[in-house]
Amino acid sequence: MITAMKPRPRAILRIHFHPVERSEALYGQLLVVLDGISPRIEPLPADWSAYVDLTGALTYWDRDVEGLVAVLRLRLLALHGVQTSAGAGPTRGIAAMAADATAPGGATVVADDPYEIAAFLRSKPVAALPGIGPKTARTLARYGITTVGDIADTQLPTLQRILGTGPARQAHDFAHGIDERPVVPGAAPKTVTASHRFDGDELDPDRHHSTVLGLVQELGARLRTAGEITQALTLTVTYADRTQTTRSRTLSEPTAHTPALAATARELLTGLGLQRARVRALALRAERLRPAEYAVHQLTLDDRDEKLLRLEAALDRARLRYGPGIAGAASTFG
Repeated sequence: MITAMKPRPRAILRIHFHPVERSEALYGQLLVVLDGISPRIEPLPADWSAYVDLTGALTYWDRDVEGLVAVLRLRLLALHGVQTSAGAGPTRGIAAMAADATAPGGATVVADDPYEIAAFLRSKPVAALPGIGPKTARTLARYGITTVGDIADTQLPTLQRILGTGPARQAHDFAHGIDERPVVPGAAPKTVTASHRFDGDELDPDRHHSTVLGLVQELGARLRTAGEITQALTLTVTYADRTQTTRSRTLSEPTAHTPALAATARELLTGLGLQRARVRALALRAERLRPAEYAVHQLTLDDRDEKLLRLEAALDRARLRYGPGIAGAASTFG
């Protein structure tokens, strides 16, 4: 009689690097150390971290998760003097949450055990769950749902009425420790850029403002068409003398919706103080992209939000029909 082998428990690591000084060369060297333990590495250079799938490495090195994580962290410290914080668990989400809850110099390991998973997850605030941002957390709090355990205990149909079908299913699964997202080896964070070059040196702040809003509209439409959301925006200004200034900002919640992108882009532009600047070109880049299905889509809070989202959909249709460009209607978002 042949007995089917039980599949090995998954072991996913999320590790954050805390060097004294950062450089691309150092980050690459730290990835080499990770590769010495497991080749299944997903780099996340934007926040100096990485996911590592340790599932196969446990057998190869004949160690448990705690032991292998300790070896890895010791190697990073001995070879490069870099302190780390790490979280490990049976899923990406649990690993990320464990890492976020761990101070530099420490490690948190959640075993692939239903009781330990529940003990780790249930007391966490809802905002700690992947895909739940501050706005969604406030919405859930209005219904008395403030912890991950509350999400797990809420019937799925009820949660769907609050969040929508897809986001509710994801939140419900994550709250029960269900997360099949794999570690994608070598996946470099994707970016999308929209840019505009003026015919001459542009000194008018109003033109700067309207152009950035046009870039926001184009960027948002491209993200929505691709089914992706962005976690950060970077604005680059090129001046008449060809020098550049770059500013970046992380969004309060990952999104592809033009109103939210416009608010962040306006903050970036205002912070640069371009009142007397001779601007030759503007470029807006969406960074740290991920599939839109992994985000909880925010509920609109008032009539204006609903109108803006309807306008957004109309502009998307117009763009598909007439092609991209700096649309005057983008000023509505500003």
